[in-house]
Amino acid sequence: MNGKMKVAIQGYEGSFHHIVAERYWGEGIEIVPCPTFREVARQVESGDSDCGVMAIENSIAGSILPNLGILHNSRLQAVGEYYLHIRQNLMALPGVRLEDIEEVHSHPMALLQCVDFLDPHGWKLVETEDTALSARRIAERGTRNAAAIAGELAARLFGLEILAPDIHTIKNNCTRFMILRPDHQPIDEKADKASLCLMTDHRQGSLLQVLRAMEDSSINMTKLQSSPIPSEPWHYMFHIDMEFASMDDYNEVIERMRRASRELHVYGVYRRGEHS
Repeated sequence: MNGKMKVAIQGYEGSFHHIVAERYWGEGIEIVPCPTFREVARQVESGDSDCGVMAIENSIAGSILPNLGILHNSRLQAVGEYYLHIRQNLMALPGVRLEDIEEVHSHPMALLQCVDFLDPHGWKLVETEDTALSARRIAERGTRNAAAIAGELAARLFGLEILAPDIHTIKNNCTRFMILRPDHQPIDEKADKASLCLMTDHRQGSLLQVLRAMEDSSINMTKLQSSPIPSEPWHYMFHIDMEFASMDDYNEVIERMRRASRELHVYGVYRRGEHS
């Protein structure tokens, strides 16, 4: 045992999830790469990892509904959040020049995010399962006619040089990540945000009745997202984020909402993250 905190992430070392983990806890952690978000949840639930990092929402693409579903069906607790500015960089082996590049490797979403930079060069675009993995493969194979698109941590970890920084088309692309621990953690006394999911009984005005529970309080609802209930076709659950100035206000409002709901599940109560 090395005594380091073990943090489960989806993806590989050098990924954006890895960047979030290091910025949240510092570099003295052990990263546990996982192939899927479900495996991240399993790692944390089982105690194999101490904590987990899970992307939950993107400023361009919106909510990641499958991950909201994982939160709803797991024994996890959100204890924090982190907003990361997604910066994509073109990187290659030391000494490789732009004119040496024949193909660019990365995740399909990263290639799409950088299309305005890539198109004029006419390079062959090679889709891979992960941005950081693309960088690692180029480093391990010594490929000198290819570059990768990934975050700056991947370049540092795998000894690559950044040939062109910040090549993404939309410069204010930001992803929100949830910080996860096993259920039943104590609530931070400075908590000012909560994430929850609820279901109503589908009577006319039932959702409005739940939302009216926030009236005359310090609660500010910052998100309302519907998603289908798989076992009940054409019925929906509602994911809510709320910010508040007082835990007393929060507790009172949650009790009102619980009474007006068919089911209510609080994912976590935590300090809200700062937007970069």
